[in-house]
Amino acid sequence: METLPAFAYLIAAISFIMALRGLSGPETARTGLIFGMAGMALAVVTTLFLPGVRAYLWIVPAIAIGGGIGTFIALKIKMTDLPQLMAAFHSLVGLAAVFVASAAFTNPEAYGIGTPGSIKTASLIEMALGVAIGAITFTGSIIAFGKLQGLISGKPVTFKGQHMLNACLGLAMLALIALLCVTEGGIWFLLLIGVALALGVLMIIPIGGADMPVIVSMLNSYSGWAAAGIGFTLHNNLLIITGALVGASGAILSYIMCKGMNRSFINVLLGGFGGDAAVGGPAAAAGDRPVKIGSAEDAAYIMKNAASVIVVPGYGMAVAQAQHAVREMADVLKHAGVNVKYAIHPVAGRMPGHMNVLLAEANVPYDEVFELEDINRDFSQTDVVYVIGANDITNPSAKTDPASPIYGMPILDVAKSKTVLFVKRSLASGYAGVDNPMFYQDNTMMLLGDAKKMTEEIVKALEH
Repeated sequence: METLPAFAYLIAAISFIMALRGLSGPETARTGLIFGMAGMALAVVTTLFLPGVRAYLWIVPAIAIGGGIGTFIALKIKMTDLPQLMAAFHSLVGLAAVFVASAAFTNPEAYGIGTPGSIKTASLIEMALGVAIGAITFTGSIIAFGKLQGLISGKPVTFKGQHMLNACLGLAMLALIALLCVTEGGIWFLLLIGVALALGVLMIIPIGGADMPVIVSMLNSYSGWAAAGIGFTLHNNLLIITGALVGASGAILSYIMCKGMNRSFINVLLGGFGGDAAVGGPAAAAGDRPVKIGSAEDAAYIMKNAASVIVVPGYGMAVAQAQHAVREMADVLKHAGVNVKYAIHPVAGRMPGHMNVLLAEANVPYDEVFELEDINRDFSQTDVVYVIGANDITNPSAKTDPASPIYGMPILDVAKSKTVLFVKRSLASGYAGVDNPMFYQDNTMMLLGDAKKMTEEIVKALEH
């Protein structure tokens, strides 16, 4: 009888691996989602029919309530709100790890890990790590959600001695894990949760808006490792495998995001890089430098007479929900014989793949969307680049100014094109707080205003 659940769990684990494989590319993402959903459905059904599962009067209503809430959110959520949704979901995974670890600590017999006061040392280590990572994930994700939703300022919150305090809390957490494993004292368990909750807050508040893609993927990794730790406590091999897959993939994604900004992971956690400077007035550094301001009619005329156009989307496009207007503009241009492509920077937006998701929602063909390394050489042969809501990822200071905070970060070389149409609300700096010299170059025309409204006006001008 034990062979059948083990086989079902194996099939589910393979499905999760296939899901990750499918999600690695936009063309196969839908298939990946189907594998993931099928694997999770199989895992849930198999778990419900395990010999030790009996409390169906609690389990079935809980599944119904959770499923109902999830369905409602899925139907109502806007694609532009996906980053904060991801952060919120990560917090729930962390909280679940804390609850499961607490249940195992207070009632170890139900989990087959010993009796109160005599829990297996290995199980104590597993649940201690699970509850610590889970608590950090919970509060860290709550702070990330608040920053992304605008409930908390996106500016880095720093204070004197912050790094030393975090280091002390980290050491205290390790000491509490050791004390818990030696004494099994409930007080150490509660203190461990409290310290981990505090550390989660203090780790995320110094993170600015520019680093949010890394933070989202990092919290995703944390949630996976928390689930894996609890999987050991529950003796559930599938939870261990799934948690490890999520943890490892999130860690790899965090590395890719850091590479996309030419920054180390530790630098992201300690640097406080990227205040919410995008909301402000004219750039302080502008001075008397000439800025060429254009209109929607000007932009339409330039693009209509171009042979090639590359669209560079950024977070401003997401905020304005302009992705559908951008696709409509591209359709009109293509109908007029203009070659249109899209260039995606790995850290554009507020979560990994944010711009890809928004363009996919607008039904932009996958074969027109290119990553940085695949399209950077094309800018020098391009007539017009339409930058909509992006800033730091196009800032040439990353290549020319060693004193710049973003120096060394790979950027999209839009400056090499014949004409750059830059859509922004103002001349304010981006999330990194760095003035963009692109605004003042001879081949740049600034289109100041709401990204969606500006793009819609360009479409009207193109049609008439």
